Amino acid sequence: MRSVQLVDQWPVDHAATAVVGADGGLLGTHGDQDRPFSLASVTKPLTAYATLIAVEEGAIGLDDPAGPEGSTVRHLLAHTSGLAFDEHKVAWEPGARRLYSNAGFEQLADAVAKRSGIPFADYVRDGLLTPLGMTGTTFEGSPASGATSTVRDLARFAAELQSPALLDPATVQAATTVAFPGLSGVLPGYGRQDPNDWGLGFEIRADKSPHWTGSANSPRTFGHFGQAGTFLWVDPELGAACVALADRDFGPWAVEAWPPFSDAVVAELTSK
Repeated sequence: MRSVQLVDQWPVDHAATAVVGADGGLLGTHGDQDRPFSLASVTKPLTAYATLIAVEEGAIGLDDPAGPEGSTVRHLLAHTSGLAFDEHKVAWEPGARRLYSNAGFEQLADAVAKRSGIPFADYVRDGLLTPLGMTGTTFEGSPASGATSTVRDLARFAAELQSPALLDPATVQAATTVAFPGLSGVLPGYGRQDPNDWGLGFEIRADKSPHWTGSANSPRTFGHFGQAGTFLWVDPELGAACVALADRDFGPWAVEAWPPFSDAVVAELTSK
């Protein structure tokens, strides 16, 4: 794929990317697939997936109390617990608003660890990373933002998201469908969105504008981006996913570069 080479035009020192088909096959790659990058908030989909594995294993339930009073595991996954962005304090009533929260994902991981009796990083490693062969991924620090990984590893995760082997496909479908629909909120870096649709740990593109994916991506596209200059999206209608990792923090450069890059990937795939 020629479109993946567009990362060479980004104002970064290093970048790498991969496009993954619905069957898990690599459709295109560019850059060092084994270079580790800080994921920042692209850590959250890993945390969410491990939590859903814990749900299927019976260690915890989506509607179990977790986080602030009145909040559940489902609220924490969907950024509707009412916890503040980066502080462990309550800013809203649970379910009242989409308030993106790093603290919420930290409390989510704490809840899984407490209910399962297994340190959360171990749960992620044993339940997700090892089965998928994600040997280049390190899950340390905050479960909201602390992981490092490679394009090769995230391509494996993108394949799992499209053809689940570790979860029932119905669970992934539910996680990538809007939870608590109709809630407004701020999408970090892109301002207020009304509605600000999210699933369970995955942001849903819907009709958001502006947005970090391309205008050609379908409304069903889901994924996450990180402040470290990283993103992963899956477009079910396209039948493909895209991973892009860079070593420059998110900023105006990414706002300008990412959407046309994604549009080029979509255009090349749909022209075949």
